[in-house]
Amino acid sequence: MPPTQAESVIKNIIREIGQECAGHGEIVSETLAAFMVKAVVLDPSNGFNMDRALMKSDVQKLVKLCVFRLLDSKNPSLDTIKMQVYFDMNYTSREEFLEEHHRVLESRLGSVMREITDNRACAREELESLYRKIVSYVLLRSGLGSPTDIKIVREATAALQSVFPQAELGTFLTLSKKDKERQLREFTMIVTGIRLFNRDCGKGGEGIDDLPAILHEAIPATTQHIDSQLQTAQDQAYRYTAILEKAANNPLLSIELQPFMLKEALYNVRQYEIFLQIILSDIITCAQEVEMMIKQLGAQLELLKMIVKSKTAVPTSQVFPIFIALSNLWTSFQDETVLISVLSNLTTHLEPFLGAHELFFPEKVMQNLLDGLTVKTDVCRVKEHLEDRVHLVDFRKQEWLFPETTANFDKLLIQYRGFCAYTFATTDGLLLPGNPAIGILKYKEKYYTFNTRDAAYLFAENPENYIDLIREKAKKNAELIQLLELHQQFETLIPYSQMKDVDKHVKPITKCESSTQTDTHILPPTIVRSYEWNEWELRRKAIKLRPNYPLELHHVECQLPTYYRCDLPIGQNGAHFLKLSEEPAPQQSLVSRGGTAKPELTENAKYGGRQAFQCQG
Repeated sequence: MPPTQAESVIKNIIREIGQECAGHGEIVSETLAAFMVKAVVLDPSNGFNMDRALMKSDVQKLVKLCVFRLLDSKNPSLDTIKMQVYFDMNYTSREEFLEEHHRVLESRLGSVMREITDNRACAREELESLYRKIVSYVLLRSGLGSPTDIKIVREATAALQSVFPQAELGTFLTLSKKDKERQLREFTMIVTGIRLFNRDCGKGGEGIDDLPAILHEAIPATTQHIDSQLQTAQDQAYRYTAILEKAANNPLLSIELQPFMLKEALYNVRQYEIFLQIILSDIITCAQEVEMMIKQLGAQLELLKMIVKSKTAVPTSQVFPIFIALSNLWTSFQDETVLISVLSNLTTHLEPFLGAHELFFPEKVMQNLLDGLTVKTDVCRVKEHLEDRVHLVDFRKQEWLFPETTANFDKLLIQYRGFCAYTFATTDGLLLPGNPAIGILKYKEKYYTFNTRDAAYLFAENPENYIDLIREKAKKNAELIQLLELHQQFETLIPYSQMKDVDKHVKPITKCESSTQTDTHILPPTIVRSYEWNEWELRRKAIKLRPNYPLELHHVECQLPTYYRCDLPIGQNGAHFLKLSEEPAPQQSLVSRGGTAKPELTENAKYGGRQAFQCQG
């Protein structure tokens, strides 16, 4: 089937699934429907062949299975998939979010900016209207008050007039469109800085919220709420893990718990825990940025006060850069405020995806199942086997990494989000945290951790077998693909928020004690007997190599052209002056009858006359 035709068939299937679900009162997004289609096709129990085209009966069966799973409101697996789809559609990294936020602001201000840059005002009333539009643009772009509040408009107008008087509108209109846009941005930053300084001095700042104080209160409150939710999710996960660990050793209990879908509930709460940790990490980054910006804001305001003091006029070259710096800092405060709000709302909207836990596992049921069990936290499980380390002498072919031999040990990308690969494969999906201190196995450029040394030894004997078991388990429970980060094995189900991490591998930097000694003589000694370093000896050898031909010289006499002689008289204070005097050039006489030429300088040649070379042989 051609790609275009296959894409059209898939779109029709997704549309039909959405219509079927809507008919039962359930609104399903196209993203969720598409994910469910791929999950149903991957499940080998459904009998779909990926290598052949879908028949009409296959399409009907696929739609029916997808609708059935999407309408199963009492399935923790469906809640987990919905949670993953929602998080993927609403979460983005800090850098991408701020970039998108600024792009949206620019697009909203585009129409106002075009009204200003395309304006061709000539009359006085038109110029006044244009100036009011510039004031409105400055207020909208800075976000410091509403352009409909008279007090705020007056304060912003006064600040703008100190920088850009209305009389200069004519010059502004002659600029190109790009220069106008650039000046409008500069006016906004300078006016924002002026208003922030006036607010700090208690002489203005109408309509400006105290963002540092707001963030100082909002960040701890949001962090505390997420910590509380995270602790609740972890406690629930620890209790589920204790029950499933007991069931793994008791086949009868395992059969009794199968209808309760306890493993699916564990996957749900673990996925919720992971998302909360991601959000909490971003909020901690926000807190660090805000703390740093508060210090910078105070330093800039103090510097501005020292420059201004009680002066009536200050050079713009001194204060304008500080005003711009204040504006940029305040924009960063606004960005952090929006980011904290978005992360808080995201946390709130993730909570409804945990609703199935109270239905399946009331407190009485949980207490009965936990009777006689010890609930262990992840930290306790790690500490239990802290001293059980892999012995390198037991392995000749596998490579193991340890904290003391690997510099970037904590930055390695562990497979399956750090859960024990062996336990998950052999217990049909039990999630136990791996202990990196035991040793990290490097296998085919991937890194695996284990909860015990025995698990590490057994996995290392045949890694491919256990990796295949995990892959088959993920086909039956599609939520495991994102939970355990199995994106490379199921490339069609990579979430957008994690696509950038698919090919991101951190290679270990191993450490070891070593020493080297550079040889004094790398090559074997070679003595060149003919080597000579003395310059005069080389000259003597060169003369010997000169061919000894008989010379025959003839008398030559020529009149050389006149040349200039330079006299350098010394003036006062040792100053030199160049003086040129014209004299006739000496004549040369060269006479030879053979033999060696011996030049003799006659008395006449010494004073510019002839110079004779006599050869005596």
